Amino acid sequence: METAERFRAAVEKRDLAALDDLFAEDIRLYSPVKFKPFEGKAAVLGLFGVLLRTFDDLRYLGRLEGAAETCTDGEEAPSVILPFRALVEGKQIHGIDLLQFDDAGRVKEFTVMVRPRSAVDTLGRAVLAGLVADGLAPEA
Repeated sequence: METAERFRAAVEKRDLAALDDLFAEDIRLYSPVKFKPFEGKAAVLGLFGVLLRTFDDLRYLGRLEGAAETCTDGEEAPSVILPFRALVEGKQIHGIDLLQFDDAGRVKEFTVMVRPRSAVDTLGRAVLAGLVADGLAPEA
């Protein structure tokens, strides 16, 4: 099973350990609620620990494949977009996960886009609370 399908299965099963094998050590995750990316496998796995608890009824709806420039080096990389729907605190979220892969097939860049704005705000508050609770972010 390729990386994108393994990622999807791990998220749907809420299997954080399975995600560890899929991420490059220097992965960057670009969030819809934070300007600066989460950098490094430990930070991204910590975030995913929170996300897997925060999303309810998360389901992926399909898959789009191609190549796109990365934010890091501007080089084109194999890429997969996974559209999804989920609930956060009762709000319906529509989004996409853009996964970009390194030469070894691991996720090196991960970009999340979410709509509508009210859902982005709700997601941001819920994730920040989870990061603070896990000791991964200072209290505001």
